Amino acid sequence: MTEETIPSFAQLSLAPAIYKVIDEVGYEVPSPIQAQSIPPLLAGRDLLGQAQTGTGKTAAFSLPLLSRLDPSLKYPQILVLTPTRELALQVAEAMQTYARHLPGFQVLPVYGGQNMLQQLRQLQRGVQAVVGTPGRIQDHLRRGTLRLDRLSCVVVDEADEMLKMGFIDDVEQILEHTPVGKQTALFSATMPKEVLQIARRHLKDPVEIRIKSKTSTVETISQWFWQVKGLHKLDALTRILEAEEIDAMLVFARTKTATVELAEKLEARGFSCAPLNGDMTQALREKTIERLKNGSLDIVVATDVAARGLDVKRISHVVNYDIPYDTEAYIHRIGRTGRAGREGKAILFVAPRERRMLYAIEQATRQPIKAMSLPSRKDITDRRIGLFKEQIAEAMEAQDLEFFEEFIDSYQDEYDVGFRRIAATLVYLLQKEKPLQHEGPVEAPEVEEAPAPRSAKSAGGAGMRRYRIEVGRVHGVEPRHIVGAITNEAQISSGAIGAIKLFHEFSLVDLPQKMPQETFSLLQDVWVCGQQLKLSVDTGPGEARQEKHPGKRTFGKGGGQPRFKPGGRKPPHTRRGK
Repeated sequence: MTEETIPSFAQLSLAPAIYKVIDEVGYEVPSPIQAQSIPPLLAGRDLLGQAQTGTGKTAAFSLPLLSRLDPSLKYPQILVLTPTRELALQVAEAMQTYARHLPGFQVLPVYGGQNMLQQLRQLQRGVQAVVGTPGRIQDHLRRGTLRLDRLSCVVVDEADEMLKMGFIDDVEQILEHTPVGKQTALFSATMPKEVLQIARRHLKDPVEIRIKSKTSTVETISQWFWQVKGLHKLDALTRILEAEEIDAMLVFARTKTATVELAEKLEARGFSCAPLNGDMTQALREKTIERLKNGSLDIVVATDVAARGLDVKRISHVVNYDIPYDTEAYIHRIGRTGRAGREGKAILFVAPRERRMLYAIEQATRQPIKAMSLPSRKDITDRRIGLFKEQIAEAMEAQDLEFFEEFIDSYQDEYDVGFRRIAATLVYLLQKEKPLQHEGPVEAPEVEEAPAPRSAKSAGGAGMRRYRIEVGRVHGVEPRHIVGAITNEAQISSGAIGAIKLFHEFSLVDLPQKMPQETFSLLQDVWVCGQQLKLSVDTGPGEARQEKHPGKRTFGKGGGQPRFKPGGRKPPHTRRGK
Protein backbone atom coordinates (compact mmCIF):
# COMPACT_ATOMS: atom_id res chain seq x y z
CA MET A 1 0.00 0.00 0.00
CA THR A 2 1.57 3.30 -1.10
CA GLU A 3 1.03 6.65 0.58
CA GLU A 4 -1.20 7.68 -2.31
CA THR A 5 -3.53 4.70 -1.81
CA ILE A 6 -3.90 5.01 1.98
CA PRO A 7 -7.53 5.87 2.79
CA SER A 8 -8.51 8.64 5.14
CA PHE A 9 -9.81 7.82 8.62
CA ALA A 10 -13.26 8.83 7.40
CA GLN A 11 -13.25 5.78 5.09
CA LEU A 12 -12.50 3.24 7.85
CA SER A 13 -16.01 2.84 9.41
CA LEU A 14 -14.99 3.50 13.02
CA ALA A 15 -17.52 4.32 15.75
CA PRO A 16 -18.74 7.97 15.93
CA ALA A 17 -17.29 8.39 19.44
CA ILE A 18 -13.88 7.31 18.14
CA TYR A 19 -14.10 9.66 15.15
CA LYS A 20 -14.74 12.53 17.53
CA VAL A 21 -11.43 11.83 19.32
CA ILE A 22 -9.56 11.40 16.03
CA ASP A 23 -10.68 14.88 15.08
CA GLU A 24 -9.71 16.29 18.49
CA VAL A 25 -6.19 14.85 18.46
CA GLY A 26 -5.64 16.05 14.91
CA TYR A 27 -5.34 12.71 13.09
CA GLU A 28 -6.04 13.04 9.39
CA VAL A 29 -4.36 10.25 7.44
CA PRO A 30 -3.74 6.84 9.06
CA SER A 31 -0.24 5.38 9.06
CA PRO A 32 0.27 2.32 6.84
CA ILE A 33 -0.19 -0.16 9.68
CA GLN A 34 -3.38 1.61 10.80
CA ALA A 35 -4.79 1.62 7.27
CA GLN A 36 -4.12 -2.11 6.86
CA SER A 37 -5.03 -3.28 10.39
CA ILE A 38 -8.22 -1.36 11.15
CA PRO A 39 -10.56 -2.94 8.50
CA PRO A 40 -9.83 -6.61 9.38
CA LEU A 41 -9.90 -5.93 13.13
CA LEU A 42 -13.24 -4.13 12.75
CA ALA A 43 -14.50 -7.19 10.87
CA GLY A 44 -13.49 -9.49 13.75
CA ARG A 45 -10.57 -11.15 11.90
CA ASP A 46 -7.42 -12.37 13.65
CA LEU A 47 -4.30 -10.47 12.66
CA LEU A 48 -0.55 -11.15 12.53
CA GLY A 49 1.35 -7.89 12.10
CA GLN A 50 5.08 -7.39 11.61
CA ALA A 51 5.95 -3.80 12.44
CA GLN A 52 8.55 -1.88 14.41
CA THR A 53 7.81 0.13 17.52
CA GLY A 54 6.79 3.63 16.53
CA THR A 55 4.74 2.79 13.44
CA GLY A 56 1.42 3.59 15.11
CA LYS A 57 0.53 0.07 16.30
CA THR A 58 -1.32 1.21 19.41
CA ALA A 59 -3.89 3.16 17.42
CA ALA A 60 -3.95 0.39 14.81
CA PHE A 61 -5.53 -2.03 17.29
CA SER A 62 -7.08 0.35 19.83
CA LEU A 63 -9.30 2.32 17.44
CA PRO A 64 -11.10 -0.69 15.88
CA LEU A 65 -11.35 -2.71 19.12
CA LEU A 66 -12.77 0.26 21.04
CA SER A 67 -15.25 0.78 18.19
CA ARG A 68 -16.56 -2.76 18.80
CA LEU A 69 -16.53 -2.57 22.62
CA ASP A 70 -19.69 -2.32 24.74
CA PRO A 71 -18.96 0.18 27.57
CA SER A 72 -22.16 -0.82 29.41
CA LEU A 73 -20.64 -4.22 30.24
CA LYS A 74 -18.43 -3.91 33.35
CA TYR A 75 -16.04 -6.80 32.75
CA PRO A 76 -12.82 -7.18 30.71
CA GLN A 77 -13.54 -7.39 26.99
CA ILE A 78 -10.05 -6.47 25.74
CA LEU A 79 -6.72 -7.78 27.06
CA VAL A 80 -3.43 -6.32 25.80
CA LEU A 81 -0.19 -8.07 26.81
CA THR A 82 2.99 -5.97 26.74
CA PRO A 83 6.57 -6.87 27.69
CA THR A 84 7.22 -3.86 29.94
CA ARG A 85 5.44 -1.63 32.45
CA GLU A 86 6.34 1.47 30.40
CA LEU A 87 4.61 0.11 27.32
CA ALA A 88 1.64 -1.01 29.41
CA LEU A 89 1.23 2.53 30.72
CA GLN A 90 1.59 4.05 27.25
CA VAL A 91 -1.01 1.73 25.73
CA ALA A 92 -3.43 2.23 28.65
CA GLU A 93 -3.11 6.02 28.44
CA ALA A 94 -3.63 5.97 24.68
CA MET A 95 -6.73 3.76 25.00
CA GLN A 96 -8.15 6.05 27.68
CA THR A 97 -7.64 9.00 25.34
CA TYR A 98 -9.24 7.27 22.35
CA ALA A 99 -12.22 6.19 24.49
CA ARG A 100 -12.82 9.54 26.18
CA HIS A 101 -16.27 9.79 24.56
CA LEU A 102 -17.31 6.22 25.42
CA PRO A 103 -19.42 6.69 28.59
CA GLY A 104 -18.22 4.64 31.55
CA PHE A 105 -15.17 3.19 29.82
CA GLN A 106 -12.29 2.16 32.10
CA VAL A 107 -8.90 0.69 31.24
CA LEU A 108 -6.60 -0.76 33.89
CA PRO A 109 -2.81 -1.01 33.49
CA VAL A 110 -1.50 -4.04 35.39
CA TYR A 111 2.22 -4.42 36.06
CA GLY A 112 4.72 -5.36 38.75
CA GLY A 113 5.79 -2.67 41.21
CA GLN A 114 2.29 -1.22 41.43
CA ASN A 115 0.13 -1.54 44.54
CA MET A 116 -1.85 -4.79 44.23
CA LEU A 117 -4.73 -3.49 46.37
CA GLN A 118 -5.22 -0.58 43.99
CA GLN A 119 -5.47 -2.99 41.06
CA LEU A 120 -7.92 -5.19 42.97
CA ARG A 121 -10.20 -2.22 43.75
CA GLN A 122 -10.28 -1.22 40.10
CA LEU A 123 -11.07 -4.75 38.97
CA GLN A 124 -13.90 -4.98 41.50
CA ARG A 125 -15.40 -1.71 40.22
CA GLY A 126 -15.36 -3.10 36.69
CA VAL A 127 -13.07 -2.38 33.73
CA GLN A 128 -13.59 -3.06 30.03
CA ALA A 129 -9.90 -3.27 29.07
CA VAL A 130 -6.82 -4.58 30.84
CA VAL A 131 -3.28 -3.79 29.67
CA GLY A 132 -0.51 -5.62 31.48
CA THR A 133 2.77 -7.45 31.68
CA PRO A 134 2.59 -11.27 31.69
CA GLY A 135 3.94 -11.69 35.22
CA ARG A 136 1.33 -9.55 36.95
CA ILE A 137 -1.48 -10.93 34.77
CA GLN A 138 -0.39 -14.41 35.90
CA ASP A 139 -0.50 -13.19 39.52
CA HIS A 140 -4.14 -12.15 39.14
CA LEU A 141 -5.06 -15.39 37.40
CA ARG A 142 -3.57 -17.42 40.26
CA ARG A 143 -5.42 -15.29 42.82
CA GLY A 144 -8.66 -15.56 40.89
CA THR A 145 -8.97 -11.76 40.82
CA LEU A 146 -8.97 -11.47 37.02
CA ARG A 147 -11.33 -13.49 34.84
CA LEU A 148 -10.71 -13.73 31.11
CA ASP A 149 -13.62 -16.02 30.20
CA ARG A 150 -15.65 -13.23 28.56
CA LEU A 151 -12.88 -11.57 26.58
CA SER A 152 -13.75 -10.64 23.02
CA CYS A 153 -10.19 -9.84 21.96
CA VAL A 154 -6.55 -10.37 23.01
CA VAL A 155 -3.62 -8.36 21.67
CA VAL A 156 -0.04 -9.57 22.11
CA ASP A 157 2.22 -6.57 21.52
CA GLU A 158 5.96 -6.84 20.80
CA ALA A 159 5.96 -10.63 20.93
CA ASP A 160 9.66 -10.87 20.04
CA GLU A 161 10.50 -8.75 23.10
CA MET A 162 8.43 -11.16 25.20
CA LEU A 163 10.63 -13.95 23.86
CA LYS A 164 13.88 -12.08 24.61
CA MET A 165 12.78 -11.41 28.18
CA GLY A 166 11.71 -14.99 28.88
CA PHE A 167 7.96 -14.25 28.99
CA ILE A 168 6.85 -16.29 26.00
CA ASP A 169 5.72 -19.32 28.06
CA ASP A 170 3.70 -17.02 30.32
CA VAL A 171 2.04 -15.48 27.25
CA GLU A 172 1.02 -18.91 26.01
CA GLN A 173 -0.37 -19.91 29.41
CA ILE A 174 -2.41 -16.70 29.56
CA LEU A 175 -3.79 -17.32 26.07
CA GLU A 176 -4.91 -20.77 27.24
CA HIS A 177 -7.11 -19.04 29.87
CA THR A 178 -8.99 -17.07 27.19
CA PRO A 179 -12.16 -18.09 25.30
CA VAL A 180 -11.80 -20.25 22.21
CA GLY A 181 -13.87 -17.91 20.04
CA LYS A 182 -12.02 -14.69 20.90
CA GLN A 183 -10.34 -12.46 18.35
CA THR A 184 -6.52 -12.41 18.56
CA ALA A 185 -3.98 -9.90 17.21
CA LEU A 186 -0.25 -10.45 17.51
CA PHE A 187 2.35 -7.80 16.67
CA SER A 188 6.10 -8.34 16.49
CA ALA A 189 9.03 -6.47 14.94
CA THR A 190 10.64 -9.78 13.95
CA MET A 191 9.17 -13.26 13.54
CA PRO A 192 11.40 -15.86 15.23
CA LYS A 193 10.16 -19.44 15.10
CA GLU A 194 8.87 -19.38 18.71
CA VAL A 195 6.61 -16.40 17.92
CA LEU A 196 5.37 -18.03 14.71
CA GLN A 197 4.57 -21.22 16.63
CA ILE A 198 2.35 -19.26 19.04
CA ALA A 199 0.70 -17.53 16.09
CA ARG A 200 -0.05 -20.88 14.43
CA ARG A 201 -1.53 -22.31 17.64
CA HIS A 202 -3.68 -19.36 18.68
CA LEU A 203 -4.58 -17.35 15.54
CA LYS A 204 -7.36 -18.52 13.24
CA ASP A 205 -6.82 -17.78 9.53
CA PRO A 206 -5.12 -14.45 10.36
CA VAL A 207 -4.70 -11.49 8.05
CA GLU A 208 -0.92 -11.01 7.72
CA ILE A 209 0.58 -7.52 7.52
CA ARG A 210 4.18 -6.39 7.13
CA ILE A 211 5.17 -2.74 7.49
CA LYS A 212 8.51 -1.16 6.67
CA SER A 213 9.34 2.14 8.37
CA LYS A 214 10.66 5.13 6.49
CA THR A 215 14.28 5.81 7.34
CA SER A 216 15.06 9.11 5.65
CA THR A 217 15.98 12.24 7.59
CA VAL A 218 17.78 15.35 6.43
CA GLU A 219 21.53 15.17 7.05
CA THR A 220 21.73 18.90 7.79
CA ILE A 221 19.48 18.48 10.88
CA SER A 222 21.16 17.89 14.24
CA GLN A 223 18.89 15.90 16.56
CA TRP A 224 18.75 16.24 20.34
CA PHE A 225 16.53 15.07 23.17
CA TRP A 226 15.91 16.40 26.64
CA GLN A 227 14.76 14.00 29.34
CA VAL A 228 11.79 15.63 31.07
CA LYS A 229 12.66 15.91 34.76
CA GLY A 230 12.57 18.53 37.48
CA LEU A 231 11.65 21.50 35.33
CA HIS A 232 8.27 21.82 33.68
CA LYS A 233 8.43 21.52 29.89
CA LEU A 234 7.36 25.16 29.51
CA ASP A 235 10.29 26.33 31.64
CA ALA A 236 12.64 24.11 29.66
CA LEU A 237 11.38 25.52 26.36
CA THR A 238 11.78 29.05 27.71
CA ARG A 239 15.41 28.38 28.58
CA ILE A 240 16.08 27.05 25.09
CA LEU A 241 14.44 30.07 23.50
CA GLU A 242 16.54 32.43 25.60
CA ALA A 243 19.90 30.73 25.15
CA GLU A 244 19.85 29.41 21.55
CA GLU A 245 20.58 31.38 18.39
CA ILE A 246 17.11 31.02 16.88
CA ASP A 247 15.82 32.49 13.65
CA ALA A 248 12.33 30.92 13.77
CA MET A 249 10.95 27.93 15.66
CA LEU A 250 8.19 25.42 15.01
CA VAL A 251 6.87 23.74 18.17
CA PHE A 252 4.71 20.60 17.86
CA ALA A 253 1.93 19.80 20.34
CA ARG A 254 -0.47 16.84 20.13
CA THR A 255 -3.83 18.62 20.30
CA LYS A 256 -5.43 21.74 18.91
CA THR A 257 -6.22 22.97 22.42
CA ALA A 258 -2.59 22.52 23.47
CA THR A 259 -1.35 24.67 20.57
CA VAL A 260 -3.49 27.60 21.73
CA GLU A 261 -2.63 27.21 25.42
CA LEU A 262 1.12 26.93 24.82
CA ALA A 263 1.17 29.84 22.37
CA GLU A 264 -0.63 32.05 24.92
CA LYS A 265 1.84 31.09 27.66
CA LEU A 266 4.83 31.84 25.45
CA GLU A 267 3.35 35.19 24.45
CA ALA A 268 2.86 36.00 28.14
CA ARG A 269 6.60 35.39 28.59
CA GLY A 270 7.44 37.95 25.94
CA PHE A 271 7.88 35.81 22.82
CA SER A 272 6.32 36.49 19.43
CA CYS A 273 4.18 33.38 19.06
CA ALA A 274 0.95 32.08 17.46
CA PRO A 275 -0.91 28.74 17.19
CA LEU A 276 -1.51 26.82 13.96
CA ASN A 277 -4.21 24.15 13.97
CA GLY A 278 -7.11 22.71 12.01
CA ASP A 279 -9.75 24.75 13.86
CA MET A 280 -8.41 27.97 12.33
CA THR A 281 -9.87 29.25 9.06
CA GLN A 282 -7.76 28.79 5.95
CA ALA A 283 -7.30 32.56 5.71
CA LEU A 284 -5.99 32.77 9.30
CA ARG A 285 -3.64 29.82 8.77
CA GLU A 286 -2.23 31.44 5.63
CA LYS A 287 -1.80 34.76 7.45
CA THR A 288 0.07 33.03 10.30
CA ILE A 289 2.42 31.29 7.88
CA GLU A 290 3.03 34.53 6.00
CA ARG A 291 3.93 36.31 9.27
CA LEU A 292 6.40 33.50 10.03
CA LYS A 293 7.94 33.91 6.58
CA ASN A 294 8.33 37.69 6.71
CA GLY A 295 9.77 37.76 10.23
CA SER A 296 6.89 39.42 12.08
CA LEU A 297 6.37 36.13 13.95
CA ASP A 298 9.13 33.95 15.43
CA ILE A 299 7.39 30.92 16.96
CA VAL A 300 4.48 28.80 15.72
CA VAL A 301 2.92 26.06 17.87
CA ALA A 302 1.30 23.53 15.54
CA THR A 303 -0.37 20.15 15.28
CA ASP A 304 0.97 17.55 12.83
CA VAL A 305 -1.90 18.03 10.39
CA ALA A 306 -1.73 21.83 10.33
CA ALA A 307 2.04 21.78 9.64
CA ARG A 308 1.93 19.31 6.75
CA GLY A 309 3.57 20.83 3.69
CA LEU A 310 4.79 23.86 5.65
CA ASP A 311 7.87 25.27 3.85
CA VAL A 312 9.44 28.26 5.60
CA LYS A 313 13.17 28.50 5.02
CA ARG A 314 13.89 30.59 8.15
CA ILE A 315 12.75 27.82 10.54
CA SER A 316 16.00 27.00 12.33
CA HIS A 317 14.54 24.88 15.15
CA VAL A 318 11.81 22.25 15.50
CA VAL A 319 10.79 21.31 19.04
CA ASN A 320 8.74 18.17 19.69
CA TYR A 321 7.06 19.54 22.83
CA ASP A 322 4.83 16.44 22.83
CA ILE A 323 6.46 13.27 21.51
CA PRO A 324 4.77 12.08 18.28
CA TYR A 325 2.63 8.94 18.16
CA ASP A 326 4.79 7.27 15.50
CA THR A 327 8.19 7.60 13.86
CA GLU A 328 6.85 8.76 10.52
CA ALA A 329 5.22 11.76 12.21
CA TYR A 330 8.61 12.58 13.77
CA ILE A 331 10.31 12.47 10.36
CA HIS A 332 7.64 14.76 8.89
CA ARG A 333 8.00 17.16 11.83
CA ILE A 334 11.76 17.64 11.78
CA GLY A 335 11.71 17.91 7.99
CA ARG A 336 10.24 21.41 8.46
CA THR A 337 13.77 22.63 9.30
CA GLY A 338 17.06 22.18 7.45
CA ARG A 339 15.39 23.42 4.26
CA ALA A 340 17.29 24.43 1.12
CA GLY A 341 20.57 23.06 2.48
CA ARG A 342 20.51 25.19 5.63
CA GLU A 343 21.40 23.72 9.01
CA GLY A 344 18.55 22.95 11.37
CA LYS A 345 18.15 21.69 14.91
CA ALA A 346 15.46 19.27 16.13
CA ILE A 347 14.78 18.90 19.87
CA LEU A 348 12.61 16.16 21.38
CA PHE A 349 11.16 16.34 24.90
CA VAL A 350 11.04 12.77 26.29
CA ALA A 351 9.38 11.68 29.54
CA PRO A 352 10.94 8.61 31.24
CA ARG A 353 8.14 6.29 30.09
CA GLU A 354 8.54 7.56 26.50
CA ARG A 355 12.13 6.35 26.12
CA ARG A 356 10.91 3.40 24.03
CA MET A 357 9.67 5.81 21.36
CA LEU A 358 13.05 7.57 21.43
CA TYR A 359 14.79 4.27 20.71
CA ALA A 360 12.24 3.49 17.99
CA ILE A 361 12.92 6.85 16.32
CA GLU A 362 16.67 6.19 16.39
CA GLN A 363 16.13 2.78 14.80
CA ALA A 364 13.77 4.14 12.15
CA THR A 365 16.00 7.10 11.22
CA ARG A 366 19.25 5.15 11.69
CA GLN A 367 20.68 8.24 13.31
CA PRO A 368 21.58 8.81 16.97
CA ILE A 369 19.70 11.45 18.92
CA LYS A 370 22.05 13.08 21.39
CA ALA A 371 21.14 13.97 24.96
CA MET A 372 21.16 17.70 25.59
CA SER A 373 21.71 19.65 28.78
CA LEU A 374 19.42 22.59 29.29
CA PRO A 375 21.08 26.00 29.34
CA SER A 376 22.09 26.94 32.88
CA ARG A 377 21.19 30.19 34.64
CA LYS A 378 24.67 31.46 33.79
CA ASP A 379 24.22 30.55 30.10
CA ILE A 380 20.99 32.55 29.94
CA THR A 381 22.44 35.48 31.89
CA ASP A 382 25.49 35.57 29.59
CA ARG A 383 23.22 35.47 26.55
CA ARG A 384 21.06 38.33 27.84
CA ILE A 385 24.15 40.40 28.65
CA GLY A 386 25.59 39.74 25.20
CA LEU A 387 22.39 40.88 23.48
CA PHE A 388 22.20 43.93 25.73
CA LYS A 389 25.78 44.89 24.87
CA GLU A 390 24.93 44.57 21.17
CA GLN A 391 21.98 46.95 21.66
CA ILE A 392 24.25 49.46 23.39
CA ALA A 393 26.84 49.24 20.62
CA GLU A 394 24.20 49.66 17.88
CA ALA A 395 22.60 52.66 19.61
CA MET A 396 26.00 54.24 20.29
CA GLU A 397 26.84 53.94 16.61
CA ALA A 398 23.51 55.00 15.12
CA GLN A 399 22.01 57.61 17.49
CA ASP A 400 22.81 61.25 18.25
CA LEU A 401 23.49 61.10 21.99
CA GLU A 402 24.55 64.72 22.67
CA PHE A 403 21.33 65.62 24.54
CA PHE A 404 21.66 62.54 26.77
CA GLU A 405 25.36 63.17 27.44
CA GLU A 406 24.48 66.69 28.63
CA PHE A 407 21.77 65.18 30.84
CA ILE A 408 24.34 62.86 32.49
CA ASP A 409 26.76 65.75 33.02
CA SER A 410 23.99 67.80 34.61
CA TYR A 411 22.90 64.92 36.88
CA GLN A 412 26.48 64.32 38.04
CA ASP A 413 27.05 67.98 38.87
CA GLU A 414 23.74 68.28 40.72
CA TYR A 415 23.95 65.09 42.81
CA ASP A 416 27.72 64.50 42.93
CA VAL A 417 27.40 60.88 41.71
CA GLY A 418 29.99 59.07 39.59
CA PHE A 419 29.38 58.12 35.97
CA ARG A 420 29.63 54.39 36.84
CA ARG A 421 26.86 54.66 39.43
CA ILE A 422 24.59 56.63 37.08
CA ALA A 423 25.15 54.15 34.23
CA ALA A 424 24.43 51.17 36.51
CA THR A 425 21.18 52.74 37.70
CA LEU A 426 20.05 53.43 34.13
CA VAL A 427 20.85 49.86 33.09
CA TYR A 428 18.82 48.58 36.07
CA LEU A 429 15.83 50.70 35.07
CA LEU A 430 16.08 49.63 31.43
CA GLN A 431 16.23 45.87 32.17
CA LYS A 432 13.78 45.91 35.07
CA GLU A 433 10.92 44.33 33.08
CA LYS A 434 13.20 41.58 31.77
CA PRO A 435 16.18 41.19 34.12
CA LEU A 436 19.60 40.38 32.72
CA GLN A 437 20.15 37.93 35.58
CA HIS A 438 18.14 34.75 35.09
CA GLU A 439 16.17 33.83 38.19
CA GLY A 440 13.98 30.99 36.90
CA PRO A 441 13.43 27.61 38.58
CA VAL A 442 16.27 25.14 38.88
CA GLU A 443 16.06 21.44 38.09
CA ALA A 444 15.21 18.94 40.80
CA PRO A 445 18.14 17.14 42.46
CA GLU A 446 19.00 13.60 41.48
CA VAL A 447 17.04 10.77 43.12
CA GLU A 448 18.66 9.22 46.18
CA GLU A 449 20.51 5.96 45.78
CA ALA A 450 19.03 2.59 46.60
CA PRO A 451 19.81 1.37 50.12
CA ALA A 452 22.88 -0.83 50.40
CA PRO A 453 23.99 -2.52 53.62
CA ARG A 454 27.60 -2.03 54.64
CA SER A 455 28.17 -5.77 54.50
CA ALA A 456 27.36 -5.90 50.80
CA LYS A 457 30.12 -7.25 48.62
CA SER A 458 31.55 -4.91 46.01
CA ALA A 459 31.18 -6.01 42.40
CA GLY A 460 33.91 -6.41 39.82
CA GLY A 461 33.86 -2.93 38.27
CA ALA A 462 34.21 0.50 39.79
CA GLY A 463 30.85 2.04 40.63
CA MET A 464 29.13 -1.35 40.48
CA ARG A 465 27.41 -3.45 43.13
CA ARG A 466 26.53 -7.13 43.09
CA TYR A 467 22.86 -8.06 43.37
CA ARG A 468 21.04 -11.38 43.78
CA ILE A 469 17.96 -12.32 41.75
CA GLU A 470 15.70 -15.30 42.42
CA VAL A 471 15.85 -16.95 39.01
CA GLY A 472 18.42 -19.54 37.95
CA ARG A 473 19.28 -22.34 35.55
CA VAL A 474 16.48 -24.56 36.86
CA HIS A 475 13.98 -21.99 35.55
CA GLY A 476 15.50 -22.04 32.07
CA VAL A 477 17.01 -18.56 32.36
CA GLU A 478 19.83 -17.35 30.15
CA PRO A 479 21.89 -14.14 30.52
CA ARG A 480 20.07 -12.60 27.54
CA HIS A 481 16.74 -12.97 29.38
CA ILE A 482 18.11 -11.12 32.41
CA VAL A 483 19.66 -8.37 30.29
CA GLY A 484 16.46 -7.99 28.25
CA ALA A 485 14.25 -7.73 31.34
CA ILE A 486 16.48 -5.20 33.10
CA THR A 487 17.01 -2.98 30.07
CA ASN A 488 13.31 -3.00 29.12
CA GLU A 489 11.70 -2.80 32.55
CA ALA A 490 14.19 -0.55 34.37
CA GLN A 491 15.64 1.30 31.36
CA ILE A 492 19.19 0.53 32.41
CA SER A 493 21.31 0.29 29.24
CA SER A 494 22.85 -3.08 28.45
CA GLY A 495 26.29 -1.48 28.63
CA ALA A 496 25.66 -0.58 32.29
CA ILE A 497 25.02 -4.22 33.24
CA GLY A 498 28.12 -6.03 34.45
CA ALA A 499 28.89 -9.70 35.01
CA ILE A 500 26.02 -12.21 35.28
CA LYS A 501 26.59 -15.50 37.10
CA LEU A 502 23.94 -18.20 36.84
CA PHE A 503 23.42 -20.72 39.67
CA HIS A 504 20.90 -23.52 40.03
CA GLU A 505 18.12 -21.54 41.74
CA PHE A 506 19.35 -17.94 41.68
CA SER A 507 21.74 -15.64 39.80
CA LEU A 508 24.09 -12.77 40.59
CA VAL A 509 24.27 -9.63 38.47
CA ASP A 510 26.46 -6.53 38.71
CA LEU A 511 24.50 -3.28 38.38
CA PRO A 512 25.36 0.41 38.86
CA GLN A 513 25.94 1.27 42.50
CA LYS A 514 24.20 4.63 42.07
CA MET A 515 20.85 3.09 41.23
CA PRO A 516 17.78 5.23 42.02
CA GLN A 517 15.51 3.89 44.75
CA GLU A 518 12.63 3.72 42.27
CA THR A 519 14.65 1.46 39.94
CA PHE A 520 15.75 -0.75 42.84
CA SER A 521 12.14 -1.22 43.97
CA LEU A 522 10.92 -1.81 40.42
CA LEU A 523 13.42 -4.60 39.76
CA GLN A 524 12.20 -6.54 42.77
CA ASP A 525 8.87 -7.10 40.98
CA VAL A 526 10.13 -7.82 37.45
CA TRP A 527 9.38 -11.33 36.10
CA VAL A 528 11.80 -13.43 34.07
CA CYS A 529 11.06 -16.99 32.90
CA GLY A 530 8.04 -17.14 35.18
CA GLN A 531 9.96 -16.00 38.28
CA GLN A 532 9.98 -12.67 40.14
CA LEU A 533 13.50 -11.26 40.34
CA LYS A 534 13.07 -10.09 43.98
CA LEU A 535 16.28 -8.10 43.56
CA SER A 536 18.37 -7.76 46.70
CA VAL A 537 21.92 -6.72 47.49
CA ASP A 538 24.09 -9.84 47.55
CA THR A 539 25.28 -10.55 51.11
CA GLY A 540 27.07 -13.81 50.38
CA PRO A 541 26.14 -17.36 51.47
CA GLY A 542 24.82 -18.52 54.82
CA GLU A 543 22.62 -16.85 57.40
CA ALA A 544 22.54 -13.39 55.81
CA ARG A 545 20.80 -14.84 52.77
CA GLN A 546 18.30 -16.76 54.88
CA GLU A 547 17.26 -13.55 56.62
CA LYS A 548 16.68 -11.71 53.33
CA HIS A 549 13.33 -13.40 52.63
CA PRO A 550 12.13 -14.81 55.96
CA GLY A 551 9.28 -17.28 55.66
CA LYS A 552 9.60 -17.67 51.89
CA ARG A 553 12.58 -19.75 50.76
CA THR A 554 15.24 -21.22 53.02
CA PHE A 555 18.73 -21.73 51.68
CA GLY A 556 21.54 -23.42 53.55
CA LYS A 557 25.20 -22.89 52.79
CA GLY A 558 25.00 -25.56 50.16
CA GLY A 559 22.05 -23.90 48.41
CA GLY A 560 19.28 -26.38 49.28
CA GLN A 561 16.02 -26.79 47.38
CA PRO A 562 13.38 -24.08 47.94
CA ARG A 563 10.14 -24.86 49.74
CA PHE A 564 6.93 -24.00 47.83
CA LYS A 565 3.71 -22.97 49.46
CA PRO A 566 0.70 -25.20 48.76
CA GLY A 567 -1.42 -23.78 45.97
CA GLY A 568 1.34 -21.42 44.81
CA ARG A 569 3.30 -21.42 41.54
CA LYS A 570 4.23 -24.90 40.36
CA PRO A 571 7.80 -26.02 41.12
CA PRO A 572 10.19 -24.73 38.43
CA HIS A 573 11.04 -28.18 37.07
CA THR A 574 7.43 -28.55 35.87
CA ARG A 575 7.72 -25.44 33.67
CA ARG A 576 9.15 -25.43 30.20
CA GLY A 577 12.68 -24.10 29.91
CA LYS A 578 14.18 -22.10 27.11
